[in-house]
Amino acid sequence: MRWDALFADLAAQGEALEWAELDSEVAERVRGEIGGLSLVDRARAAVGTELRLRLRGQLDVGGQLVGAGPDWLLLHEPDGREVLIAIAQLMSARGLPRSSAAPGSSGVVESRVGIRQLLRAIARDRSAVRLHLADGSTIGATIDRVGADFVEVATHLPGEVRRRTDVRDVVTLPLTAIVAVRRSV
Repeated sequence: MRWDALFADLAAQGEALEWAELDSEVAERVRGEIGGLSLVDRARAAVGTELRLRLRGQLDVGGQLVGAGPDWLLLHEPDGREVLIAIAQLMSARGLPRSSAAPGSSGVVESRVGIRQLLRAIARDRSAVRLHLADGSTIGATIDRVGADFVEVATHLPGEVRRRTDVRDVVTLPLTAIVAVRRSV
C-alpha cells in the first residue's frame, strides 16, 4: 500500500509539473504574439469604434474611427468633419478594444496607402483644410503639392475657396510637422 501512495504522489507531482510547464509556455507564446502587434493592428480592429485621441501640439480629437493605414488614422467627428491623423504624432488613444487584427492581415492596397497618398487625394479635390501642427499652431489652407517629405499649402481665410487673389502665402511644411488634417464634409 505504501508503494501505491508513493507512486500516486509522484504521478501527481509529475502532472503538476507538466501543467506548470504548459502554463509557462502559453504565457511565453502570448507575450511573443503581443510583441508582434503594432498600433495599426490594434486600430484596424477598432474601426467603427468611438475613440478619444491625444496628439502632439496639445490637440484632442474624438470621433468614430473609419479607417487605419500604415501611418494614419481617419476619424469622423460628431459634427461631420473628417480628421486625418498622423500616427507618429499620437500621444495616447482611449477606447481601443482589447482585441487586435492579425499582424500582416491588411489588404495589399490598405497596407500601401500612406498618409502622403491621402494628402495627394485631398490636394486633387482642392478641399479647404485646417492643418494642426506639432507646435500647437493651425493653418487654414489648401494643399497644393505633396512631395516625398513635405507639403506645400496655399494659406487663405477659413471657409474660402482657393483663388489666386485670396492666397495670403504659400508655406512649405515637413510632413513630420503635421499632426492632423481636418476638412469639412
